[in-house]
Amino acid sequence: MKYNLQHCIGSRLRRLSRITDGYYRKQLSDFSITENQLTILFAIKKMGKVEQGKIGQVLVLERSTVSRNVQLLEKKGIIIKTTGNRPEIELSKKGKELVQILIPLWENAMDELMDKIGDEGMLYISELEKKLR
Repeated sequence: MKYNLQHCIGSRLRRLSRITDGYYRKQLSDFSITENQLTILFAIKKMGKVEQGKIGQVLVLERSTVSRNVQLLEKKGIIIKTTGNRPEIELSKKGKELVQILIPLWENAMDELMDKIGDEGMLYISELEKKLR
């Protein structure tokens, strides 16, 4: 093998993702909501009523991941989904209220992570993301 397994970029990035997800999970533990669902809710809050497929494009999430999470959020009454070929989704009243509760919790997780990686770490992450796109 040309590379050692412990140097696998994909594996190391997934590991970092799992580590950072733990910070968010700690904040979300009382809400039965995942990090992906939180991200989808925040995207809908920002975008308003939007085609479900657009969420996946913007967040770089697999179509199946978006569909599964939208279905779960709809079942909980957090989002409203239209029917049709290109369904649109939006936050319900309950969803809007939940997002307002979740924002400070997300900010707590962000504060913890920023304390650890700082502005320099954020810059590295941004640069890496640009290079890999």
